Amino acid sequence: MIKTLRFALAAPLALVLAACNSGTEEVGDIEGEAVAAVPAPEGVEWSETVTVTDADGYMIGNPDAPIKLVEYASLTCPTCARFSEEGVEPLIEDYVSTGRVSFELRNQIHGPHDLTLATLVRCGADEAFHPLSDQVWANLQQLLGPIFENTGAVEQALNLPPDQRLVRLAEIGNFYDFFAARGLSEDQARQCLADASAYETIAENSDTQSAELEITGTPTFLINGQKVEGANTWTQLEPVLQRAGAR
Repeated sequence: MIKTLRFALAAPLALVLAACNSGTEEVGDIEGEAVAAVPAPEGVEWSETVTVTDADGYMIGNPDAPIKLVEYASLTCPTCARFSEEGVEPLIEDYVSTGRVSFELRNQIHGPHDLTLATLVRCGADEAFHPLSDQVWANLQQLLGPIFENTGAVEQALNLPPDQRLVRLAEIGNFYDFFAARGLSEDQARQCLADASAYETIAENSDTQSAELEITGTPTFLINGQKVEGANTWTQLEPVLQRAGAR
């Protein structure tokens, strides 16, 4: 969890692993009556409906779903990558598509490379945020390898003017080619990363929300505003969703 923008830019790379939840706590009790499916308007699919929320999260599904699932996630967290691989597809197909559940993803920033990736996944259309995030998690080793192998260059990048820092970090990590292959041009990516005001907002939202909600690691899930303690995998989370009424 970041404390300030300065921390987000200067955090040791070891925070990538340290800030991931271990999943050893007991899963909290969340109970609710079974809720009915909510049909989407004609010509609309809930699984393709994306809304940017007031919390600057990206929500898939019925904006008025009776069960609102929020995930705080770091794009550099292996446990988040596991949830992306194992849980996102059944979550969308079996729950979000019914209109019962909405799924909102919010970034918690774990260092400068994480902030760079969070800026890039937001750089295109709103609908691209979730697919690009899942692509980052599916390719963590490829993306983080150059960052860990060039820590000196990373430190030098952080001493550049604000509009150059993330631009240079993306060069070190070879992020431009990765995102260009997924529809985000290098020119567009560089323009987004040069916008210090935009990436400062991402970092500040992470800081503020993490403090207010006591989000100390990722992934952390909330259901209708209630934190789900210890549920870091789809196997752990799905029964909680069902007890909350998604059944």
